[in-house]
Amino acid sequence: MAASNPFIHDDFLLENKFAKELYHTYAKNQPIIDYHNHLPPQEIAEDKIFGDITKVWINGDHYKWRAMRTLGIDEKFITGDGSDKEKFMHWAKTVPYTMRNPLYHWTHLELARYFDIYDLLNESSAERIYLDTAEKLNTPAYSCQNLLRKANVEVVCTTEDPLDNLEHHQTLAKSNIDIKVSTAFRPDKAILVDAEGYNDYVDALAKVADLEINTFGDLCDALKSRIAYFDKNGCKLCDHGLDRIHFENFTDSEIEVIFKRKRSGEVISDEEASKFQGAVLLFLSETYHEYGWVQQFHLGALRNNNARMHQILGPDTGWDSIGDYPQAEKLSAFLNTLDSKDKLVKTIIYNLNPADNEVMASMIGNFNDGSVKGKVQFGSGWWFLDQKDGMTKQMNALSNMGLISCFIGMLTDSRSFLSFPRHEYFRRVLCNLFGSEIQRGELPNDVEWIGKLVQDISYNNAKEYFNF
Repeated sequence: MAASNPFIHDDFLLENKFAKELYHTYAKNQPIIDYHNHLPPQEIAEDKIFGDITKVWINGDHYKWRAMRTLGIDEKFITGDGSDKEKFMHWAKTVPYTMRNPLYHWTHLELARYFDIYDLLNESSAERIYLDTAEKLNTPAYSCQNLLRKANVEVVCTTEDPLDNLEHHQTLAKSNIDIKVSTAFRPDKAILVDAEGYNDYVDALAKVADLEINTFGDLCDALKSRIAYFDKNGCKLCDHGLDRIHFENFTDSEIEVIFKRKRSGEVISDEEASKFQGAVLLFLSETYHEYGWVQQFHLGALRNNNARMHQILGPDTGWDSIGDYPQAEKLSAFLNTLDSKDKLVKTIIYNLNPADNEVMASMIGNFNDGSVKGKVQFGSGWWFLDQKDGMTKQMNALSNMGLISCFIGMLTDSRSFLSFPRHEYFRRVLCNLFGSEIQRGELPNDVEWIGKLVQDISYNNAKEYFNF
């Protein structure tokens, strides 16, 4: 549906001729390397046909859920037993109220790019948009893999727990799919010793690794066996979702005592938990170095704030926010310990608190030692910061403290197969940032050279960095 004077148009977010040239000539047609997301590999392997837009667009999207709850929508029509159509209609009702939230931009970009729908989504347009998208989503042309192709996706890297058997990645490896699908190792549950259910998790890890886990050394052996298994199945990345890096001075004997006490059901102190987490993370990072992986750290989330709703719906359902943890000192000590042993691999640090942007942007420069271009990266704005303002602030901090020319660019960090226009959104913001400074005379009118930098940030740097 092409509306007259559509909101989403060729020059959306591009404010001058330089920004337009940078985007249309250098950024627009670059393939997408989405090196971190939470897409279900089973749906890719089975080439799922979703049938309607709620299944692919609203289910699992806690960004939308938070907005709907704020507007007063009943949970029945968000995560409850309402029908798919009812949930979509309530989302459509919500959309006009999301103006100035990135959801408003993302919503209309995604409708335009996947379905050629340029009408605004609201209560009046909801019925026909639901029917039009359902007609398409019931066909093989809109299968899971074809949605990736429509977005020009070259690489998808999902995220799996060490317990995962990677059967769907194995299926994809044997298939003739023309999109590279890889995985990232996410061992948070083995690190967070003070979390509920830790011992049950260790028992499950022991079973999968086919090892008894009675000592800290046993735990390390089990984790290393899973790293070897992931590596054998093509994994070259890991990821950690932590509030901050915990890193205290410890001895091996201390860590053994802490682990045995935890395994026997005793309560351990915050200081003991911090020492233990640092010890596990140090072991993991040294092992990643052995395998030549890239390590990622997503830092700064304050999770599961609403205990009542967490009890009802579980984690990752929209009850998290930005935390204000101290970050610099322990992060520096951790990276320095690895660097001192010459065991610091390529590292990406993502920050959720914008107050720490300059801290992170300056921190990476301490450990970029000239051995690899952009070895330690300040990751793109994520979660609450993957919008125009958040991405701009992240790129400004990186530019001021380091070299944005070495930046590996955007990722979706998403659970939705319709989220890939976020790469387009990022590229438009990037091009407008450079274009505006050319217009103001703060950068030279050398569109060819700056276009190369834009092209590198959009695609080439990630291609070189990850070597998929």
